[in-house]
Amino acid sequence: MATKLDIAPASDRELVLRRLVDAPREKIWRCWTEPELMKKWFCPRPWTTPLVEMDVRPGGSHHMVMKGPNPGEEHDLRGVFLAVEPLERLTFTDAFVSAWQPSLKPFMVATLELEAQGDMTVYTARVWHWSVADREEHEKMGFHEGWGICVEQLEEVAKGL
Repeated sequence: MATKLDIAPASDRELVLRRLVDAPREKIWRCWTEPELMKKWFCPRPWTTPLVEMDVRPGGSHHMVMKGPNPGEEHDLRGVFLAVEPLERLTFTDAFVSAWQPSLKPFMVATLELEAQGDMTVYTARVWHWSVADREEHEKMGFHEGWGICVEQLEEVAKGL
């Protein structure tokens, strides 16, 4: 199971999650960049991710649909990759939906950092929000618990590769 590592947010608009994951970063990277793998771990069960489309390059778009166990529970997530540094860093935002088309309500910019530590990976997710209110909303939505569960599911998938 992924081990929690403490880290403080850099500002009042940031949420951050750090874990030591029992899988090499090459496999973690694949889980973040290959749609069929991402479908297996991206949202906390019993939610599912039936649709994942991504063009993993700076300026490339991504589109995901998360479905809950109850009728009508669905989130349509769209965004753009801002930076892609293979095996090390992936930065994306929902401020744009595709081809630099602005979204209706930008919410966050997120960076995933992967640091090799032998056969394990230090996994750090930093999420910056446009406002303190957005950060508070994300916290109330269950950022720490939900993203923590997802890291455990990601670890499961990565170890099976």
